[in-house]
Amino acid sequence: MGLEFTTGKLADALAWARKYSLFQYPFVTACCGMEFMALWGPRYDIARFGAEFPRFSPRQSDLLMVVGTITERQAPVLKRIYDQMCEPKWVISFGVCASSGGFYQNYATVPGIDHVIPVDIYIPGCPPRPEQVLDALIMLQDKISAHDTNYDRRIREDKRIKAEGRQSRSVAG
Repeated sequence: MGLEFTTGKLADALAWARKYSLFQYPFVTACCGMEFMALWGPRYDIARFGAEFPRFSPRQSDLLMVVGTITERQAPVLKRIYDQMCEPKWVISFGVCASSGGFYQNYATVPGIDHVIPVDIYIPGCPPRPEQVLDALIMLQDKISAHDTNYDRRIREDKRIKAEGRQSRSVAG
């Protein structure tokens, strides 16, 4: 009983620290990039959410911001970048093109990045308003605190599989 209480409190403390230190990697491919850059200026003070400084190496980031249209040729690159990120990692789909392919729904575009990588938060809009992005960051922080992200679900699934004595599907830290 005491060990479960200790590990539970430690997990909560780690979740609190993670939610206020989001090291984001911007994967910007299209016109939503202008709104993305404007959002990271001083007017909206993104630093108060702990997501101020972008990291331009996937190995140093834990939040992947996919901004804009993803073509079929870019999909393997996006998957490789996602795979290079360390656990725990989170993904935000920024704009309608990243979320559903937007109005480019043809043979050359991916109909949403969730066909390539798992997504935690979707931000609609063409381009999304800065307030929507701030709301999405708050939603992600709440999900991290509640242990309700794709990462936490993978951890629970791996524990369940190991308890049943089967081979795990994913490797999680």
